[in-house]
Amino acid sequence: MGAAHKPALPPLMFDQAIPTGATHRPGAREMTALLALLMALNAFAIDAMIPALPAIGRSLHVADENRRQLVVVAYFLGFGSTQLLWGPLADRFGRKPVLAAGIALYGMFALLCAAASSFGLLIAGRVAMGASAAVTRVLVVSMVRDLFEAEAMARVMSLVFMTFMLVPVLAPNIGQAILLFAPWEAIFVVLAMYAAAMLAWSWVRLPETLHPQYRRSLEWRTMGGAMLATVRDRQSLGYTLAMTVTFAGLVAYISSIQQIVFEVFDAPRLIGAIFAAIAAPMALASWGNSRIVGRFGMRRVGHSSAALLALVTAVHAAIALSGHESLILFVVMQGLTMCCFAFTSSNFGTLAMEHMAPIAGTASSVQGVINTLGSAAIGFAIGQAFNGTAVPFLVGIAACSSLGFVIVALTERSNLFAAIALDTSADATPGLPDDLC
Repeated sequence: MGAAHKPALPPLMFDQAIPTGATHRPGAREMTALLALLMALNAFAIDAMIPALPAIGRSLHVADENRRQLVVVAYFLGFGSTQLLWGPLADRFGRKPVLAAGIALYGMFALLCAAASSFGLLIAGRVAMGASAAVTRVLVVSMVRDLFEAEAMARVMSLVFMTFMLVPVLAPNIGQAILLFAPWEAIFVVLAMYAAAMLAWSWVRLPETLHPQYRRSLEWRTMGGAMLATVRDRQSLGYTLAMTVTFAGLVAYISSIQQIVFEVFDAPRLIGAIFAAIAAPMALASWGNSRIVGRFGMRRVGHSSAALLALVTAVHAAIALSGHESLILFVVMQGLTMCCFAFTSSNFGTLAMEHMAPIAGTASSVQGVINTLGSAAIGFAIGQAFNGTAVPFLVGIAACSSLGFVIVALTERSNLFAAIALDTSADATPGLPDDLC
């Protein structure tokens, strides 16, 4: 960037005035809860479906159980398809109006799914739901980047993920409870009601967090430059690819868990309890990350958890291959896997955004598209390999976890396991063209 480099503006700190937005801006706790519950729109839309997959298959005449996985995977495909749209729009028009538009569309498409009379229409509605909900992924990450920096950003992101990850503990049980009193379509009606509540809360209480001087043009040259800068930054691309292959294991888990519980372990009534027992360590790990990341640094915590994730998944795959798998052992080992995953994802996501402050919305979009579409494709392939045993799933996520750690090691090289903090100085934006700074 040379002598012509213009220093990037610092993000708006949470204790500073925010230019526009709510009259009475929320405190840090309410802001964290609001951002987390916005992210949770996605978790509910995915996880509440799991107990309903057999009922959906019977109702819409889908006999092939592996094909029912499309109800989950279609959402991920939609989720990844529009993130390049939401990010630039939010960088141009602000976070708040763009977020409101996406949530409103999410609610409308949830009602469309409830009215679907064919499996094809349901899948189309699920793609549209995911495409609309992608606004929450892009803007929550962007707003955290707007408001916080360095280890504070990592702590807040961990707390957001902690609340977000409590949803998988509850969602399958909520879905199962709804099925006791109503058909599967009612789950989508509940999702639409949740979207309406979040739309009202965010519109009334959420401030506009975009720095006025960070508003960007929608001209292709400007947008293209920001996208190129995102993938040219070694750290941004490296951590994005690492998150992609790591998150593929989670997609495979969500796609396969219903069949594993129902067919491998013959425990359909325990699906909610099993899902909760496996998901709960994720929330605890996110809370733990928020407490220790400031002391040890994101690299040391993130790299260590990635190494442990590779080790735990490899051990679990070896147990399954040896024929000694049991339901209790599966739950324990998957709980450990999700614990490591939570530590890993919280820190990798923050490190991927380290140099992206001037183009946070667009960068979050580019990273999200790569992450979501890549992980959905890999996770779907692992899920489709289901053969009546848990072996294809466990071998698949072990391979993904190992590859994720290798990518991080290649990205960081001499900084692997280093206890160094985020660099938020003006010089921390290498590779950004002058007109993007």
